[in-house]
Amino acid sequence: MHIAVTGAAGKLGRAVVEDLRRAGHVVHALDRIRFPDTAVESTVIDMTDYGQVVEAFTGVDARPRGIEAVVHLAAIPGPGLAANAALFTNNITSTYNVFSAARLAGITTIVWASSETLLGIPFETAPPYLPVDEEYAARPESSYSLGKALEETMAEHFARWTPDLSIIGLRFSNVMDDSDYPGFETWQDDPDTRSWNLWGYIDARDGARAVRLAVESDRKGADTFIIAAADTVMRRPTSELITGRLASVERRSGLEGRASLLSTGKARRVLGYVPQVSWLDRI
Repeated sequence: MHIAVTGAAGKLGRAVVEDLRRAGHVVHALDRIRFPDTAVESTVIDMTDYGQVVEAFTGVDARPRGIEAVVHLAAIPGPGLAANAALFTNNITSTYNVFSAARLAGITTIVWASSETLLGIPFETAPPYLPVDEEYAARPESSYSLGKALEETMAEHFARWTPDLSIIGLRFSNVMDDSDYPGFETWQDDPDTRSWNLWGYIDARDGARAVRLAVESDRKGADTFIIAAADTVMRRPTSELITGRLASVERRSGLEGRASLLSTGKARRVLGYVPQVSWLDRI
């Protein structure tokens, strides 16, 4: 397929572009900066400008027409990286523009970056059970996650308007790559440092595989999936991390060894996503 990837120059975006190309897809990189690999077609656009997004999907000079799918990763990637209102406006406007421009262009496959923050991060209020999953209502606790919650609702309505649309939101955990893993050692003596997201992470390569599986899926309608590693960022067993306000939370299956507290069971069942990378194997 010819696939447009927004936010292509970011950490996850670069891994997504590489994975999609390796699988035989033709990738068109869209971002505020040019993609670093000159072998990839790259167009600089402002995702908050609807006209630019429409052009990117329907025809920019010297770029081929016929985009068949969109992977939307472009965003300010977390709370605190910009003023609240500016962050919210940037992210939700960009996502609306992508969804709407894709609909106008007749593109019926969209995979987009939702967020683990909808699970209740930073978990100052304990989750209803562990490991957490997609089955309880979103709990946005910041302007960033509020935007993601509204984007998930927006996706549901775009799917209602366009019955043949596949619009899959991937709730990525904290994206990491090999350059990040040496820093994990600094957390080992103080687990509370990473309790804010239940010690979760996702290797960028696994995140990219999840994107490809979602793009290639024949699933219709709107859906969301948690995408995380199979383990935590800690060396100690997961059961030893569940202390304090988490100690009284109902425990469900999947807590053996260093198992993640972010359940990827739904992604495994529906998309065939199986995380392959553990940080312990990369240091």
